[in-house]
Amino acid sequence: MPDHGGEMPDNAIQVLTARMKEFADLPAIFWHDRTYTYDDLLTRIGEWRAVLDEKGLQDGAIVVVHADYSPAACALIFALAQTGAIQHLITPDNSSELDSQISESGADHIIRIDQNDDWTYDTLDTPTPPPLIRDFVAEKKAGLILFTSGSTGKAKGILHDMERVMDKFVIERKPWRTVLFLVFDHFGGFNTMLSVFAYGGMAVCLKDRSVEEVCRVIERTKADLLPTTPTFLNFLLGSKAVKTHDLSSIERISYGTEMMLESTLERLNAFFPNAAIVNTYGLSELGVLRTKSKSSDSPWVKIGGQGFETKIIDDVLWVRSHSRMVGYFNAPDQFDEDGWMCTGDRVEVDGEYVRFLGRRSDIINVGGQKVSAYEVEEVILRDPNVLEVSAHGVPNELLGEVIVAEISLKEPEDRAEVTKRLKALCKDNLSRLKVPARFKIVAAEDQHNLRFKKIRPVAS
Repeated sequence: MPDHGGEMPDNAIQVLTARMKEFADLPAIFWHDRTYTYDDLLTRIGEWRAVLDEKGLQDGAIVVVHADYSPAACALIFALAQTGAIQHLITPDNSSELDSQISESGADHIIRIDQNDDWTYDTLDTPTPPPLIRDFVAEKKAGLILFTSGSTGKAKGILHDMERVMDKFVIERKPWRTVLFLVFDHFGGFNTMLSVFAYGGMAVCLKDRSVEEVCRVIERTKADLLPTTPTFLNFLLGSKAVKTHDLSSIERISYGTEMMLESTLERLNAFFPNAAIVNTYGLSELGVLRTKSKSSDSPWVKIGGQGFETKIIDDVLWVRSHSRMVGYFNAPDQFDEDGWMCTGDRVEVDGEYVRFLGRRSDIINVGGQKVSAYEVEEVILRDPNVLEVSAHGVPNELLGEVIVAEISLKEPEDRAEVTKRLKALCKDNLSRLKVPARFKIVAAEDQHNLRFKKIRPVAS
C-alpha cells in the first residue's frame, strides 16, 4: 500500500483518488490527439467538486452522466463518487433510451458533456425512484446505475455500490496504456477505465470505434493493451488498416462479452505473435472476474480471483461475487438464497480450466439434433472472402428449425457463386443437418450492435 503521508484513506474511493497524486506528471488521458496528465485530471476533479457543491449534489443525489470518455467525464466519475452521489451513465450513442432509463431510475439531475468536453446541467422532473434505489439513498453511499444491453428482452436496470466496485482496484498492479474500446455505460468499459487510473496507466480515448480509428490511436500513442470483443477482432483482422498501421506496441489483447472462435484466435496469434491474448469474463450483475488463459492460442481459461467463487451445475457456470450488484430495480432478483447467480453460460471443464461453449440460446435444434451456432460459423469463416458470419435458426415445419447463415464479405462477389462455394465448404466439414439451408449476404455494420457484440437473430 502506498504511503499517503501518515493519513490512511478509509475506503477504496479515497485510496484510488489519493494514489493519483503519486502519478501527477504521468500521462492519464489521450483524448482528441492531446495528452492530459494525472495532475490535469486531479485539477478537473477538484473543479467538479466545486460545481457539485454549488448545485447541492451531495449524498443521495441521483445524477445522469450523459457522456462518453473524455477528461471532463472521467473526472466527473470520481467527483461524484467522492460526494456520495449515485451516478447513472448513458452514452450519446444510447440517447434513444435516455428518457425511458431516466424514468425507471428516478434520476433528478443530469449533466451532459459534449464532443468538445463542454458541459451543461439541468434538474429533472421524474417519478419517485424505485424502492431499491430509495433504500440505497438512505444509506448515503456512492452508487452506480447501468442498464444491460437488453439483447434477450427488456433492458434491466442495475444498481451497484461504488465502494464495492472500486475495492478490487486497491491492490496495485501493472499500469497499461489502454484503448478504451468497451463503451462508457457498460460495466466492462467502466471497469476498464477504473483499472487504468487505479494503476497509473493512460486511458486512450477513441473518436469512434471504427477499425481505422483504433489502429490510428494505437500507432499514435503506442498503446499496449486492447480490450475488445471477438467480433471486432474479426473485423480488425479482415481490414486493410491492420496492414497499414504500426500495431507492434500491443502487448496484450483481452477479449470477452461473447465466445471467441478458435479460427479467429489462431489468426490473432499469427498477426500479434508477441502479444498475450487473454480471455476475460464478467457480467454487469457480478463484476469482472480475474482470468488466466492456459496460453495465448488456447480458449481454456481459469476464472475467479479474490472476491469471486465459481461452480458448475449441469455444464452451466454459477458465480458468487463480493462485488455483485445491489440488485435490479426493474426486474426480479436472480440470486439464490446463498448469493449464487446462474450465468447461463455453458462450459466444458478440464481440471482448473474451463472452455466457454456459448449460451443456451446459441443452440439450434435441427430435426432433434442440437447444433451450436459457433460450430457452423467456425467452418464458414475459413473462406478467405468471409469477414463475419452469424448462424441462427428459423422455424421449419418438418425439422423444427433450419440454419440460416448471414455473411458479410471482404470484397463484393456474386451471391450465387458465394452460396455455391460456402455450401460445398460446409458439406465437406459438417454433417448434413448442420449445413445452412440458406446463405444471406448482409452489410458488415448489421452484424453487430454499438458495443461490437454479434447480433444473432433468435428464432420465433
